[in-house]
Amino acid sequence: MAILQKSGLRVRELRSTKRITQEGLAELTGLRRQYIGDVERGTKNISIVNIAKIATALEITLSELLKFK
Repeated sequence: MAILQKSGLRVRELRSTKRITQEGLAELTGLRRQYIGDVERGTKNISIVNIAKIATALEITLSELLKFK
């Protein structure tokens, strides 16, 4: 599995664990819901700035967000 898909699955897993919808995460990050969906599907190459926004919104560290196999 490619890194984009792995990172997208990680975002989805963490978001779901915190019971946040894609719309809710979009609101917390200032990103569009479609962008969040694209990230989770692994079709969007996410920037480090947006990775940081997602980590902050999920109240986790960058390293925790990037822990995937």
